[in-house]
Amino acid sequence: MNAQELIGFFDLKAHPEGGFFKETYRSKGEILEQNLAEYFEGNRNYCTSIYFLLTSEKCSAFHKINQDEIWHFYDGTALKLHVISPLGEYTNVLIGNDFTNGEIPQYTVPAHHYFAAEVIQQDSFSFVGCTVAPGFDFKDFVLPNRATLISEFPKHRDIITRLTHQ
Repeated sequence: MNAQELIGFFDLKAHPEGGFFKETYRSKGEILEQNLAEYFEGNRNYCTSIYFLLTSEKCSAFHKINQDEIWHFYDGTALKLHVISPLGEYTNVLIGNDFTNGEIPQYTVPAHHYFAAEVIQQDSFSFVGCTVAPGFDFKDFVLPNRATLISEFPKHRDIITRLTHQ
């Protein structure tokens, strides 16, 4: 299947950071707010997961959440995940299935790290899954504008400029 067929088949919708997604799992059980770290507001499900499709035409812009996020590769070509730690350390990883060339099928972005993703092969797509625990809530989602992120991490100006939408 190509990207448009996958979007239709899985009924994926546009995501605010870029790409297309559909929630596939939200646990019934919840963690009560008083049992969560102070930066959580409200209860959270134990775990959530989504399908996420990204095309080479538009990146997933730098953002962060309060939870660890595990990325799982399914189909298409590799994507490059860019990560900036709270201390300003930059790393990247290739998520895909060409293991002999350094791609890995699964990667965990630690909580509170900014991250962005891009499909590195032109005219292609990456179809992945993302699992978040405690479960995702948009209250935990921070999508900063370019100027704010550059002011926080000026030495990463070039990559931030390329992988933000505003």
